[in-house]
Amino acid sequence: MTNHEFYMDLALKNAQAMKGQTDPNPLVGSVIVNDNLVVGIGAHLKAGEPHAEIHALRMAGEKAKGGTIYVTLEPCSHHGRTGPCAVAIVEAGIKRVVIATLDPNPVVSGNGVNILKDAGIEVIIGVRQEESQKMNEVFNKFIVQKQPFVTLKSGITLDGKIATHSSDSKWITSEEARKDVHHLRNENMAILVGVNTVMKDNPELTARIPNGRNPIRVILDSTLKIPLDYKVVTDNLAETWIFTTEQHDHEKRKKLEERGITVFQTNGSKHVNPKEVVHILGEKLISSVLIEGGGAINASFLENQLIDKVVLYIAPKLIGGQHAPTFLEGTGFDKMRDAVELSDAEIIKIGRDFKFIGYPTYKNEGF
Repeated sequence: MTNHEFYMDLALKNAQAMKGQTDPNPLVGSVIVNDNLVVGIGAHLKAGEPHAEIHALRMAGEKAKGGTIYVTLEPCSHHGRTGPCAVAIVEAGIKRVVIATLDPNPVVSGNGVNILKDAGIEVIIGVRQEESQKMNEVFNKFIVQKQPFVTLKSGITLDGKIATHSSDSKWITSEEARKDVHHLRNENMAILVGVNTVMKDNPELTARIPNGRNPIRVILDSTLKIPLDYKVVTDNLAETWIFTTEQHDHEKRKKLEERGITVFQTNGSKHVNPKEVVHILGEKLISSVLIEGGGAINASFLENQLIDKVVLYIAPKLIGGQHAPTFLEGTGFDKMRDAVELSDAEIIKIGRDFKFIGYPTYKNEGF
């Protein structure tokens, strides 16, 4: 490991610690080194607040002059509350800037580097680039496509079941795995389910961790059959957004809106169009969505190639039964060669269960 990699790893660690706080902004960490001593450390804490470089420069003070600053993302070149970070770095007298990766936004990518180079500062790009890009997979998609990064999560048995044939599902996975799910919820701006999941479980859909945040609860309900006394309507623990169709119950809508529920009518005649849902969420600056639906909802998003990441908590159990629901239903592919493959897959043991993470690779125009 080189010195550059060592200090960039420290910057990455600082950035990662803020996961779930900065949306829709990226995770960014910064470290300033002078005479082989760390003199400044910073991380972007929240959208609208100073960037990581500004925090690090403020900590370093005069010790920043002649030093090297490590940044996990290209310093910005635009004016915000504290002005362009690239300009602040120049004014602080930094002699070298080490950057993990350029800004993914093609409109501004490279502008910060140009400011630094024009000032005679040495710039090194690409140290821990892959790690930085993966850390900001949500931001990287949102800033370019203006649509949220969509993660499909499910707790399943080894044979892919999410419940028995009698709909008993408590509990498939261990307590350790369920705790990890709450951290996953905390990291996402919204959690999405179908109304049937709500009807079956009457869930809170919250992130029950200390000092965590509750995601916006997004429910797909074609006719607004959700009961008015269910938790997502009455508990006020988080915002609840319901997407429906033109076939919805208009009187029910008024009652829901009186209770503070936001209702979106989509163009679907019988079913809510998942593409339209994702588009609207992007317009509302929702950069990340966690889907915890049943097999039909999960399949509809996969069929429309809207899933960016799959997270499965797999319990070493077998249920069996052709009528026991699976986490992925829908029509499915006719040929095995058309199956959606998952790349960059990894498996982590959590308690007695296994957490699988993978990224869908789409080959054609859908199922």
